[in-house]
Amino acid sequence: MRIGVIGYGYWGPNIVRNFHTLDNTEVILVADRNPNCEMRLKKTFPSIGFTTNENDVLTSPNIDVVAVVTPVWTHHELAKKALENGKHVFVEKPFTYSVAQAEELIELADRKNLKIMVDHTFLFTGAVRKIKDLVDKRELGDLYYYDALRVNLGLFQHDVNVIWDLAPHDLSIMDYVIADKPEAVVATGEKHLNGVEDVAFITVYFPKRVIAHVNVNWLSPVKVRTTLIGGEKKMLVWNDLEVDEKIRIYDKGVSMSTNPANLHQLLVSYRSGDMWAPQVEQVEALRAETSYFVKCIEENKNPFNDGAAGLRVVRILEAANRSIRSRGEAVTL
Repeated sequence: MRIGVIGYGYWGPNIVRNFHTLDNTEVILVADRNPNCEMRLKKTFPSIGFTTNENDVLTSPNIDVVAVVTPVWTHHELAKKALENGKHVFVEKPFTYSVAQAEELIELADRKNLKIMVDHTFLFTGAVRKIKDLVDKRELGDLYYYDALRVNLGLFQHDVNVIWDLAPHDLSIMDYVIADKPEAVVATGEKHLNGVEDVAFITVYFPKRVIAHVNVNWLSPVKVRTTLIGGEKKMLVWNDLEVDEKIRIYDKGVSMSTNPANLHQLLVSYRSGDMWAPQVEQVEALRAETSYFVKCIEENKNPFNDGAAGLRVVRILEAANRSIRSRGEAVTL
């Protein structure tokens, strides 16, 4: 399977390396408007062609799959041209810059029987796979909350705010882990340095009293990548910066009952059992993801992180932006 890659900046080299080193694929052409990228590419992969014109990739009859690894505001145009030219599309997160753009690409791909995969890389990590398995097996019981903290100092973007830059990671994981469809979004944020929000808080409401919260921040003095998931039976902490025990499960909880003699008196009992760290599979997430996409194309199956999954994340991002503009007003999904 022959791959063309558009964009060779920060993430592009990783996409090229993983697609090019799979057994049944090869990257044959990379496009980037910065001509200096050619030297970086040729130093690592001298056999791969380079061009400064993305249309060389989009229209080439020798390319089966186009990977779009460019700023989000370019995704729709590039992915649409790729689909119109009969190419399967791998798109960097977030999928598009609006719900309408995402819906158009999904419809076009369906009409042409082509595959779209959105690069939600974290879904292929051993940690997230383990969390998904624990939730599906109801090890935590009914879910109460999902609380994610993703903060660090920089890297500041000029074309998107911190929500569109960092939150897609956590929102895609949340969408993968929590089966229910979200009902509403409340978001607040503030601009301090370059005209876009650099600190933001997103709250997502689900049915059955499940609540999710995502804190994203470019102005933190420390780097934190932590997620807490609380359930009726157990609670889970995932620290992505931990080397050994990325996931810890706590057999802790609270139960409440009413004293029959006094209906207004609540009896609270606390459970504090063991903590354990389950084994997490060590995999290179992007390699697993690219290999999975190729397999989906070969077997004509829709990937679980397809355009529809990308649309669900974009819908929350768009709602969060609207909520911020109205100083935290709830936006129904």
